Amino acid sequence: MKIVDARVIVTSPGRNFVTLKITTDDGVTGLGDATLNGRELAVVSYLRDHVVPLLIGTDPHRIEDTWQTLYRGAYWRRGPVTMAAIAAVDTALWDIKAKVCGLPLYQLLGGASRDRVRTYGHANGRDIPELLDSVRARLAEGYKSVRVQTGVPGLQTVYGVHAGTAIDAAQLDQRALPVVEDWDTGAYLRHLPRVLEAVRSEFGPDLPLLHDAHHRLTPQQAARLGKEIERYDLFWLEDCTPAEDQRGLRLVRQHTTVPLAIGEVFNTVFDYQTLIDEQLIDYVRSAVTHFGGVTPMRKLFDYAAQRQIKSAIHGPEDISPVGMAAAIHLDLAVHNFGIQEYSGHTALTNEVFRHAYTFDDGHLHPGEAPGLGVELDEELAAGHPYVPAYLPVNRLQDGTLHDW
Repeated sequence: MKIVDARVIVTSPGRNFVTLKITTDDGVTGLGDATLNGRELAVVSYLRDHVVPLLIGTDPHRIEDTWQTLYRGAYWRRGPVTMAAIAAVDTALWDIKAKVCGLPLYQLLGGASRDRVRTYGHANGRDIPELLDSVRARLAEGYKSVRVQTGVPGLQTVYGVHAGTAIDAAQLDQRALPVVEDWDTGAYLRHLPRVLEAVRSEFGPDLPLLHDAHHRLTPQQAARLGKEIERYDLFWLEDCTPAEDQRGLRLVRQHTTVPLAIGEVFNTVFDYQTLIDEQLIDYVRSAVTHFGGVTPMRKLFDYAAQRQIKSAIHGPEDISPVGMAAAIHLDLAVHNFGIQEYSGHTALTNEVFRHAYTFDDGHLHPGEAPGLGVELDEELAAGHPYVPAYLPVNRLQDGTLHDW
């Protein structure tokens, strides 16, 4: 069996997705997600101009060797563009291998370690009453665990508080620049305990609550926050500080017992070494799409398991159903699974990417279709071309650019 074709398909059924489709001489196809939100075309070029020529004529079953060739062979390693491109190839090859075997991907990863995959949904509101309504809505949809985000008094636009998943209408103008959000760390630190108190008062102690600080705090500020919110028994505090300086989590860990989740912007295992070796976190948060694919994610989870750290794959709306399917197969198979983020997709996205995975009673299952269980409707996808769009940026009250 040889690879005879590899094409990059860009579509925007509400937001941009980059998909690699690999075809073998036997007519078997595999899909991989290469979406890098706000920098999609960089990955498109990397794949089309540099990776696809290396794939033609190669054996699709040599997944590990192909991964090493694309990682080591480029000499310039790591980084989100490179790793998203490698992820697309790796995931597509696993899709092909599982289809040839006539099995869902999770069976090739050791089979199921559980019957279904626990998820959490997103609740948000401009103020506390609106947040409480959003929590009720997530519970009505079947979620058993909820991430809570709310506006901060005095700030106009804050991460995690939005009306939907589609590209903002303003960005349909190709000259549109990133939305600018505002930030005041002190106001946030004063407000969040009140938010958690209100949610706990309304929904009781048993509802697992999560919160995302989204990289905005220093280690000292994160340590202070973690200590203050211990009484609200969070499932986790996510991305409490930018973790490029892994040693910074030592200070946080010394001052709070709140479980910590880190890693959605990480691209390789090297970003995690200190965090895992010193047990400074409780959940690893990378996405299959941005971490080089199924192959390195499985290795990451095995590494994390040695320190009793669990998986929690990043699953926002900008991971396509291809990347989400790969995540769910891993979730079902690995022993140290923790929880899966699941925001869902628009109805149109689900039409473009028809998938076998299902959501029911707050849980996901990848389904029993061979491979990933995702098929791309290329004709429908072609009717929704790429739309230039950016992630927001974040500025302090005096105009200084801050972490978003």
